[in-house]
Amino acid sequence: RRALPFARASDGLSMSKMLPYLWYPLLFGAAIGGFCAMRANDVPLLIALYTSIVLTGLAIVVLEISDAQRSDWRPRKTDVCTDALYMLVTQIATPRLLSMLALVLIARLVYDPSSGPWPHQWPLAAQALLMVLAVDFMRYWLHRACHRVPLLWRLHEVHHSPDIIYTLNTARFHPLEKLLHFCFDTVLFLLLGVAPEVIAVYALLYSVNGFFQHCNARVRYGFLNYLVASAETHRWHHARDPKTASCNFSNTTIIWDLLFGTWYLPRNEIPDIGIMDRGYPQGFCAQMLAPFRSKSAARDHQSTDLSRGQSRGPGQGPGQGPGQEPGQG
Repeated sequence: RRALPFARASDGLSMSKMLPYLWYPLLFGAAIGGFCAMRANDVPLLIALYTSIVLTGLAIVVLEISDAQRSDWRPRKTDVCTDALYMLVTQIATPRLLSMLALVLIARLVYDPSSGPWPHQWPLAAQALLMVLAVDFMRYWLHRACHRVPLLWRLHEVHHSPDIIYTLNTARFHPLEKLLHFCFDTVLFLLLGVAPEVIAVYALLYSVNGFFQHCNARVRYGFLNYLVASAETHRWHHARDPKTASCNFSNTTIIWDLLFGTWYLPRNEIPDIGIMDRGYPQGFCAQMLAPFRSKSAARDHQSTDLSRGQSRGPGQGPGQGPGQEPGQG
């Protein structure tokens, strides 16, 4: 069979190199496009939202299975069962119950949210972008506090406890920490009267980016590492060494890490994932009780001072000087 005149032997290799840079924008764009298409056809808001999130999440799982970043991060059956339960309890049931409770309480307040500071007249996309920036700013400082304040670290330690990173364990949060998140990313915006459509678009962006952030797929971000909270940067936040992990605190966009000097992405491969306490409980029920153990596991994971890294420029690790690799100096 004659080769096509425009075919080259290097085409397959070139495409193999390009695909890791394409997966994030392609699937992220597909999630947004699918949501918008469903809403244009009068699909109910929650159905459009969850359908877009679930289908994109499944696509990322398929990508993770077919082209893994690290074979030693493939989840065991017990990991999948535990994280599936976290997804159901912490990411689906808890937010829905809290939302209903918040709406009932807010309905008792006598005020006009349209007279408040939120720019209701802005286009949907602009309002969603503003919400991403506002939530990320508040969650950035909450996240840093979770690594500094022992009481908060007890809750947040649940999220850092796995020794692997894969798509499903993006859901691994203690319900009490999820309650803190809810106060910053939902309650305030309900009080401001932000439209459900805006909150739904925010939830879509946050969820899809969260799946990517934790995925064990061979994805590359290029210049997007300076725009979004990527898998490449977030893996370093899960480093077992707490000094190395004191970086990349943002959720959806990475700009607050850039502005406050905690952005970090060296060229070498991250050595180890998890927490210093290697005996930390791993089952769902055990982790519900783990923050209340009499002996604080926070002492095994020394918190880093909030001021550490504020003088750090992009590309410098926690506590590093210019040009140093982690562990030097």
